Amino acid sequence: MPAKGATGVLTMMMPYLLMVALQFGLAGTYTLAMRALEHGMSRYVFVVYRNAIAALALAPFALFLEREIRPKMTPSVFLQIAFLGLLEPVIGLHFTYLGMTYTNASFGSAITNAVPSITFMMAVILRLEPLKLKELPGMAKVAGTGFTFAGTLVMTLYKGPVIHLPWSKVTSQAWPNDDATDKHWIVGATFMFVACVAWSAFYVLQSITVIAYPAEISLASLICLAGAIEGAVMALVGEHRHGAWDIGWDSRLVAPLYTGIVGSGITYYLQLLMSKSRGPVFVTAFNPLNMIVLAVLGSLTQSERLHLGSVIGSVVVVVGLYTVLWGKNKDYSEAIAMREEGREAPKPSAAAGDQAQ
Repeated sequence: MPAKGATGVLTMMMPYLLMVALQFGLAGTYTLAMRALEHGMSRYVFVVYRNAIAALALAPFALFLEREIRPKMTPSVFLQIAFLGLLEPVIGLHFTYLGMTYTNASFGSAITNAVPSITFMMAVILRLEPLKLKELPGMAKVAGTGFTFAGTLVMTLYKGPVIHLPWSKVTSQAWPNDDATDKHWIVGATFMFVACVAWSAFYVLQSITVIAYPAEISLASLICLAGAIEGAVMALVGEHRHGAWDIGWDSRLVAPLYTGIVGSGITYYLQLLMSKSRGPVFVTAFNPLNMIVLAVLGSLTQSERLHLGSVIGSVVVVVGLYTVLWGKNKDYSEAIAMREEGREAPKPSAAAGDQAQ
């Protein structure tokens, strides 16, 4: 019995443990990507290499592990994969890297905390997420969404003074005049917000596609392949520098390898796995952990400046995010209770993520 109990607890906790571990891995993708861009690597080329490496890394596992369960490709699934490859692997990453060049990696991670609430709003609009405004869980989800957007606006419009952390590196390099960079900060935040919208649309569509094509590794590999092809077309149009496709034995090689394997390949597979059973809002619920890890890494390794506006906005975003999650947890508990009583519980929608399989 104790063994069975321990196994049951581990099984119950596994989705949470996987998503927490994933956030630690994703924190490295922001730092490495920022370093590669600072060393002059083209963001167009970086996106292509990242997606191509991810597709190649996943392909052998997809061929051998899913050869008996891989469904036939239909025109509808093909179009969904092509659109998924455009949303996050191309649009999301391009606007993320573009926004990071105007701000920094820590801010890029912080503002992506708006993704869960944007995902929730899209799901409600598309009627994929149940919302009962007269009940406390429904009110909590709406209020949490409002808090999240308020926090995002604070991060975007209010920079505030620099917060000096005890472990931050002290450098004699003069920073640019804050008045001259405030406009860049707002521009960067705007680009990052566009990326958040693309990510949210990606998560919603991803959770729908994985139901129609239930081979997670193959689907993740195909999404990365589509992103590489579509990104290459964009790179051929937007990048004309001589030697832009060259890589060296530095961050221009390490960053595409790490972000491709961890940030795209493993991440997409785990997200598909969790979206299939829990929904995309659950997948994005762990973003604040990524922000905390990255803030520490940025101050330790890159002497990034942490501003009061980012801290205040992040706190408001986290409060809003977990208010939404509290409401969703109440929905989940109600569904479990209905199932135990023998009544038919609402089926987990593409964005609700209310029931683990």
